Amino acid sequence: MADQLHFCIHGAGGLGTVVGAFLARAGHRVTLIARKPHVDAVNANGVRLEGVRANFIQKNNISAVTMPDEVQGEIDYYILLTKAKGTDQALADAQVLVDRTKTAVTLQNGIGKEPKVQAVFGKDKVIGGSIMEGAVLAEPGYVRNHMAVPVTAYFGEIGGGQSDRTRTIAQALDAAGLGTHSVDDIEQVLWEKLVQVSGASGWSASTLSAIPELDFWAGIQVREGAEHYVTIASELLGIYHAMGYRAQNFFAPVSRLKEIETVGYQQSVEDFIALGERMSQKGHPVRTSMHDDLVAGRKMEVEEMFGPLVRKAEELNVKIPTFLGVYRLLSTLNHHLPREPRRNEQGAGH
Repeated sequence: MADQLHFCIHGAGGLGTVVGAFLARAGHRVTLIARKPHVDAVNANGVRLEGVRANFIQKNNISAVTMPDEVQGEIDYYILLTKAKGTDQALADAQVLVDRTKTAVTLQNGIGKEPKVQAVFGKDKVIGGSIMEGAVLAEPGYVRNHMAVPVTAYFGEIGGGQSDRTRTIAQALDAAGLGTHSVDDIEQVLWEKLVQVSGASGWSASTLSAIPELDFWAGIQVREGAEHYVTIASELLGIYHAMGYRAQNFFAPVSRLKEIETVGYQQSVEDFIALGERMSQKGHPVRTSMHDDLVAGRKMEVEEMFGPLVRKAEELNVKIPTFLGVYRLLSTLNHHLPREPRRNEQGAGH
C-alpha cells in the first residue's frame, strides 16, 4: 500500500460510510463525522458492510465522532457528504479543521457547491469530485451497498486539469476497490451526472411515489413510464448539448445517456422497457434518493439539483417543458414537507 492517508468524511450516512469502510480496509485512516447512534455503533463494533462489491466487518483504521472539533490529527482529505440542505451548518462547524486539512472536496449532488467549500477552506485547498454509488445506512453501524458501477468516482482540479492531489485520492479509492479516475475536465463529469441523476430522480419521484412499493424498474417497464423518462432525459440532454458537451456515460452502465443520443427516442423507449423487465426479474429493486425522501416525507433536494438545469436552460434558450413541469410539481410538494432539525443534518449522507 502507498503511504497511509487520513480521510475525514463529514456527513457519513450510507455513502460516506461505504467509502470510509473501503478506505479503512485498504489501510488508510478514516474518521467519520455522523449522527450519534451511528458514531456509537462504529466505535463499539466497527462498520458492517454488505453489498454488491463485498461483505465485511471493518474495525481497524476507522473511528467516528459527532462533531468536527472532535477529529484528531492532520487531515489529508476532507470529504463533505451531507445532504445539500445541511451544507451551511456543516461547513460552519468544519472551520475548526481548516488549518489541519491539506485538501477538501465535496461529493454532494448538484452543481455550484464547490464555492461554499472554497469560502471556508480557501480556493487553493479545494478540488472537484463526483461519485455515484448506491448505499443505505440500514441501521447504526450497518450499511448496504446495493448498487455499484465500474468507475464510481472522478476527481479533477476546479477550472480544469489534474494534479498530484487529484491523482493521489483517485489512486487511493481505486486501490481500495472503488473504481476511480483523475480527469482533466471535472466540470463535464459534474454536469453529466446532474443531467443523469436529475432525470432519474425527477421522473421517479413525480411518477412513482404515490405507491410506496414501486421502484425504478417497476415504473420504467410500463410503456408510458418509459416514454415519460426518455422525454425528460432528452430535454436535459438538450441543455448538455447546448453547453458544448456530448454524453460520455461516465457512470456506465447505470448511465445510458449516450444510447439515448445515438439510437433515438423510440428505440430508447423499447430499450428501457426491456431493461426494466430484466432488472425486475433479477429482484434488485432500485430507487433514487429523492424518491426515498418523498416517500418518507423528508425535504427533497429539488432546488439544489434541478435549479441549475432550469436556469441553464433559460440562459441557453433550451425548451424543457416536461422537466419544467416536474420541477414545479416537486417544488410544490417540497414546500409542504418538513425540514429536519438542523443539527441532525450534519450526519446525513446520500
